[in-house]
Amino acid sequence: MTHVSGPSADPSANPSVGSDREPVIVLARRTAFGRRNGVFGRVLAEDLLAPVLAALVADGGVPPDRIDDVIIGNAVGGGGNIARLAALTAGLPARVPGLTIDRQCGSGLEAIVLACRLVAAGAGELYLAGGVESCSTAPLRAHRLTSTQGHPDFFDRVRFSPDTVGDPDMGVAAENVAERFGISRERQDAFALRSHRLAVAAETGASAAEIVPLDTAAGRVTTDEGPRRGLTPGLLARFAPAFRAGGTVTAGNSCADADGAVVVLVTSRQTAMALGLTGYLRFVDAAATGADPNFLGVAGADAARRVLARQGLAGTDLARIEFNEAFAAQVLASLDLLGIKEERANLHGGALALGHPFGASGALLVLRLLQQCRAGAAPGELVLAAVSIAGGLGVAALWRWDPAEP
Repeated sequence: MTHVSGPSADPSANPSVGSDREPVIVLARRTAFGRRNGVFGRVLAEDLLAPVLAALVADGGVPPDRIDDVIIGNAVGGGGNIARLAALTAGLPARVPGLTIDRQCGSGLEAIVLACRLVAAGAGELYLAGGVESCSTAPLRAHRLTSTQGHPDFFDRVRFSPDTVGDPDMGVAAENVAERFGISRERQDAFALRSHRLAVAAETGASAAEIVPLDTAAGRVTTDEGPRRGLTPGLLARFAPAFRAGGTVTAGNSCADADGAVVVLVTSRQTAMALGLTGYLRFVDAAATGADPNFLGVAGADAARRVLARQGLAGTDLARIEFNEAFAAQVLASLDLLGIKEERANLHGGALALGHPFGASGALLVLRLLQQCRAGAAPGELVLAAVSIAGGLGVAALWRWDPAEP
């Protein structure tokens, strides 16, 4: 594994590298993640997000009126502008705008990349970026007057691709990936068990430092609801295939829908130093790609390979990677394609244990990379966040760790 001695990232892909405008991630916070209809079952998305925004501003000592924008990913909300609503709910000044974006499971990561691009372009200096999802309180969806009785036609799943191309259910697509890339049931279950064990181990350490406590009608929530302490290989082996007869993808090696919010503070290196903030992820490069929707689970690997190739790097040059765990099959296939060993991925567990609040999950990857690097990364380590997305899309972002010690 290469750290500082590996190939250098090409600054031509990010002209701000080394300049005062170089984008950096300096702080990150989140709510606990709750299961759908669980501890946050009656908490609206803006009420999940607002306390995290407020906590991040307080942590960084950031004058609220200096914030240039709040950029938030959201996938199953009711439209409108959840970023603006939550910013006002958090008590940010009315002059601070808000932008909500939707790239489904990649929305939170895309929001952070957009903020980095804006800093690099000189469009602003301070951005709150991330994502939020309340699967529990998301509005019902219906087509207007399409049934024969003239009543709304309710549906749970939107279309991501035309039938002429293929638009499989996410679980079916995971089965497609498992079959094409030879990811066995045993390997998927082992990876899911690892995710739960790592998440449980992080509860009193890394996760506790990340989480903003949230008061609900049922009490204060300070820990993730999803990780299972008692999970065993035997229990996982008892799950039946969930999406295809004779398949290998089960409820045990798939993620669950979840509620939660994640936000990071994106600023320039110059502003970070002025605020006295040390230790940050320096933005190197990012890419979004399209792939065959029938094998959407490896689209994140395609995006990662594009970023790495543009920088003259290989998967072996990464010190660690955070890859969204929608399904064990897609993570394992993607790691294989990138030539990355499992032990360098998702070091505190992932969505298989925590659950998947769609709009927020991509931002969690960046938060985790920041926390892991602060806990003991070597200066100059290269780290990467990647997400595979419904419809055959992938997003990946590359960062370099800088302790930025005074």
